[in-house]
Amino acid sequence: MQLLSELPGYNWSGVYRLEGADLLLDEYVGAATDHNRIPIGTGVCGTAVAENRNVVVEDVRTLDNYLACSLETRSEIVVLIRSEDHQVLGQIDIDGHEVGAFGESDEALLEEIATILAERWSE
Repeated sequence: MQLLSELPGYNWSGVYRLEGADLLLDEYVGAATDHNRIPIGTGVCGTAVAENRNVVVEDVRTLDNYLACSLETRSEIVVLIRSEDHQVLGQIDIDGHEVGAFGESDEALLEEIATILAERWSE
């Protein structure tokens, strides 16, 4: 997470582990958050798990169910961490302070990292 937080526009970088019906905050770099436990289906993170897909949000201010970690956050990307048999293990969550901060190249990078994390978590 430390290395990700050094990338331009990556203002908050964290990993959530899926445990039962909740996402539990693991490692993160950035401002402290009250969202240490997020139920599946709640906010961008919980929605990504509920819909079994990565989510890229250009402007979080357009969402009704957004859980703000920081009032400065404008963009968010959530990439699922999946086991070899495609079960969701958790996710990588990145927040940015600019609208439209994340795109396809960010998603591809985070998917590579998610694959590595899944392999490590399965050991």
